Amino acid sequence: MKLFIASDIHGSAYYCKKMLECFDKEGADRMLLLGDLLYHGPRNDLPRDYSPKEVIPMLNAYKDKILAVRGNCDADIDQVVLEFPIMAGYSYIALEDRVIYATHGHIYSYDNIPPLKEGDIFIQGHTHVPVDYVKDGIRFLNPGSVSIPKEDSGHGYIIFDGKDFVRKTFE
Repeated sequence: MKLFIASDIHGSAYYCKKMLECFDKEGADRMLLLGDLLYHGPRNDLPRDYSPKEVIPMLNAYKDKILAVRGNCDADIDQVVLEFPIMAGYSYIALEDRVIYATHGHIYSYDNIPPLKEGDIFIQGHTHVPVDYVKDGIRFLNPGSVSIPKEDSGHGYIIFDGKDFVRKTFE
């Protein structure tokens, strides 16, 4: 299964459209969204073409392909308008001999990981900064942000082809 991993759309219709174009181009089977889908939050500037009402139907068109976790800017009302589950704080994806633990990153994070074993993968969003490193045999990943990247990281996502994780940017 080819997995497209992205985070922190923050209601940007412009970058949501770019993300979905990349998803289609990559030919991924599923899209794993790591939260903060519709709202920008009080600490972020408004992203380009901020329009949660436009983002809703764009994401709903992919509802049968999306796996999502809740971010700190996601609210109960978001679940009323989105046609796929977003309220879980984390998701486990079982691979042959390891698991992917996916979360937004505001509760469990690089400094507060859940019980994982060597070979497992911990993926979070939240910081808007891409990450890829191994510590104590656990791989830590962050795709950065779709709409509000930090540290000049570019608007990005990760592709997992079943073996390797590769971060890419829209540019």
